[in-house]
Amino acid sequence: MSFQNRKSGARPGDRLLIKGGKVVNDDQSFYADVYVEDGTVRQIGENLLVPPGVRTVDAYGQLVIPGGVDANTCLLAPQRGVRPADDLYHATRAALSGGTTTIMDHVLVEPGASPLAAFQQWREGAELRACCDHTPHLDISRWHEGLQEELEALVKDRGVNSFLFFMAYKDRCQSSDSQLYEAFGVLRDLGAIAQVHAENGDIIDEEQRKLLSVGITGPEGHVLSHPEEVETEAVYRAITIAKQANCPLYVTKVMSKSAADVIAKARKKGMVVYGEPITAGLATDGSHYWSKDWATAAAFVMSPPLNPDPSTPQYLTSLLACGDLQVASSAHASFSTAQKAVGKDDFTLIPEGTNGIEERMSVVWDRGVSTGKMDENEFVAVTSTNAAKLFNMYPRKGRIAVGSDADIVIWNPKETRTVSAQTHNLTVELNILEGVELRGVASVVISNGRVVLEDGVLSAVEGAGRFVARKAFPDAAYRRIRARSKMAEARGVPRGNYDGPVHDVISMTRSVPPTPTSRGPPCPKTQTGPRNLHQSGFTLAGAQVDDHIPRRSTQRIVAPPGGRSNITSLS
Repeated sequence: MSFQNRKSGARPGDRLLIKGGKVVNDDQSFYADVYVEDGTVRQIGENLLVPPGVRTVDAYGQLVIPGGVDANTCLLAPQRGVRPADDLYHATRAALSGGTTTIMDHVLVEPGASPLAAFQQWREGAELRACCDHTPHLDISRWHEGLQEELEALVKDRGVNSFLFFMAYKDRCQSSDSQLYEAFGVLRDLGAIAQVHAENGDIIDEEQRKLLSVGITGPEGHVLSHPEEVETEAVYRAITIAKQANCPLYVTKVMSKSAADVIAKARKKGMVVYGEPITAGLATDGSHYWSKDWATAAAFVMSPPLNPDPSTPQYLTSLLACGDLQVASSAHASFSTAQKAVGKDDFTLIPEGTNGIEERMSVVWDRGVSTGKMDENEFVAVTSTNAAKLFNMYPRKGRIAVGSDADIVIWNPKETRTVSAQTHNLTVELNILEGVELRGVASVVISNGRVVLEDGVLSAVEGAGRFVARKAFPDAAYRRIRARSKMAEARGVPRGNYDGPVHDVISMTRSVPPTPTSRGPPCPKTQTGPRNLHQSGFTLAGAQVDDHIPRRSTQRIVAPPGGRSNITSLS
């Protein structure tokens, strides 16, 4: 794995000694000091020998955890030509304030565009603007065989090991089942992770037309046209295709109970599939789509939509806590009210996306740890380590260990914060979690060995983030894929040649007349004038199939259907 700094000669990270905290990884917790130098963890333990002049960071009574890894953001991907209001600078700045030090951003490859060109354009923008480390997923909107060569170059030479395919957005981005099967096979051979946006695009398209035809144009039409079942069906179908292709599958934005259950059941059967709930889905529900205020309702529009069932957030949190879902992301794509208003007269035109990058880690702590559903180690796993392992960034990311990147958060489990658009670090004027009080806050954030948040002061630097290259074949997924490949190899059954009788099918087929190309024989002449209804093409003349059966001259009817009658014979 290579980690490249955009600026040659960039200033090294600070020398820091984090004292008195409880170090928490996904598998263990222990009290120790941590010494950081030049952006790397150098020592962990007690009574460390450090150079003079080292800056001490007080962590007494708090947790020292790996910086968060947000595995799903959409900071540049346009929605019908509209780009998110919070770009790679504003959004990564907000990410750092919430404890996230690495983002994985989705890059949309427009139909007909080059994936390599889309990647290069994104990387150049990220290196100029991003405040924290960054790495992309590529979203393929049109699959065809010609993409295979470019995908291979991206995996082998550019450090990209994950690609997303859409099962929704008919006539724009939607892939067919056969395309998914072919693409998953290619990704398996390249050692990449297949991702899906799982919704049945055909049904959604029909439902949208139906709702618009009866005059439903507001944001409530969005959730009505995306019923829970279209997500559930698509998740099941994607898992089936991935299983047959023997390719690891990552389902983004799991928003409903039934879709989460499909993933949980598949994993219990041994399938290599991963599920991702997001900030919004863990913190709130879809009742807001019926808000009387159009701007408020539109702020919640995203796909799949938030589920109207108010018990869904708790249910998803429970599955995240027990390991049936694995990664908590934000799917951050924030649009201003004016941008959302592009669809003021047609809900299908509302740009889809919500905020969540800044609140993600506090939401997981508040809903999961504070309620007793998960412990501190599981918190680290779902907010950092699992994503780092799955996408091959571990242990440089997602762990506090000697040699790991100095992306560290000092987490105060007792502090609370109230979400407000007046105080968040985004540019949008609405926050879907407005007024929500969250327990658990990042008090100090260290990114690449530099303190970027302390005492409530955020000092993120534009362009300070580094591009993170990821190797193919991550062990977290491909260890099982390799084993399944060996077990699934097709083997013929050794047997002798059959020398018994063979039914003569060919001779029978010769007597069958060829199937006509039209529904009936061609008419010998054109009918003119009124049709004679007494004439018919049906006739009993000529040989019949039952001529060999002797005919009886008379037959007495004993009890005909409908009762007796005075008819005694038929001649």
